[in-house]
Amino acid sequence: MTNAPAGPANVYYGGQAVLEGVMIRGPEHMAVAVRHPKGHIVRHSEKLGSLYTGRPRRIPLLRGIIVLWETMALGMRALSFSSRVAMEEEDENGETTEFPESVFWGSMVLAMLFMVGVFFAGPILLANLLEMADAHRFVIVLVEGIVRLGFFVGYIALIGLIPDIRRVFQYHGAEHMTIHAYEAGRPLTVAAVRPYPKEHTRCGTSFLLVVVVVALLTFFAFDLAVDRGILVRTASRIVFIPIIAGVSYEILRIGARFGGNWFVHAMFVPNLALQALTTKVPDDSQIEVAIASFEATLEAAGVASATTTAFASAPPLD
Repeated sequence: MTNAPAGPANVYYGGQAVLEGVMIRGPEHMAVAVRHPKGHIVRHSEKLGSLYTGRPRRIPLLRGIIVLWETMALGMRALSFSSRVAMEEEDENGETTEFPESVFWGSMVLAMLFMVGVFFAGPILLANLLEMADAHRFVIVLVEGIVRLGFFVGYIALIGLIPDIRRVFQYHGAEHMTIHAYEAGRPLTVAAVRPYPKEHTRCGTSFLLVVVVVALLTFFAFDLAVDRGILVRTASRIVFIPIIAGVSYEILRIGARFGGNWFVHAMFVPNLALQALTTKVPDDSQIEVAIASFEATLEAAGVASATTTAFASAPPLD
């Protein structure tokens, strides 16, 4: 915004918090920085494949599906790297013991199954109990949507009480503050980053909340129009996922583009409010990690200075 661009002009930078670290994603590169148990920062950067940077990434609706996949795929890769670094330990002989890859992926599969059970099967089964009790179809679909939204918010609030997850949320806040500083043309130093808010309008939490709300409205309309029982209702939840992701992404882009409009801003107030749960105030060492990740992304892209440009075309998720 300030200064003339030294790299690609009008580029959004986003990312994710990981275990003891931060992943930053640019238009064509991503980088991860992680605090090693010994105290130093370990960095890794790589160029992204055509799936994340090609023409489909710019097609409305389709790009939302790609972003949903990208968020999971890149997030898993970054989390795998951060886990290996953060969990490294020294044995009695002073040799490094790495976190087993099989343990990590096994844990992720179990976590995914748990998420499907809680957010997908759970609300449908609860709503089906109402159907067995002869409740009106309007009540059944409304309860399912409200239960899914409640599970989503409640789950985030609950895991935030876990000390390790709270640290991840602190890194999430550090990531947002660093991106804010860069977009304002400020130097990437702890002192310059510290004053900025830990919430950001392009946060991935906002995307997830929009997905949940769009899903509520979509399933509500479908279930009122089509009454075919629990099997059809369950199948529809799977079939509509790509459509819901595509629509949700476009809504989020509208929010980012017209955030200055009072009506659009008011619509996205819940998104920022939810970030009170997913972002926490970081300490200086965590901001240092976020800065290291951002600078690694810039270096990989050939951008010499962290005080040059920022935003408006890559991923609106961070």
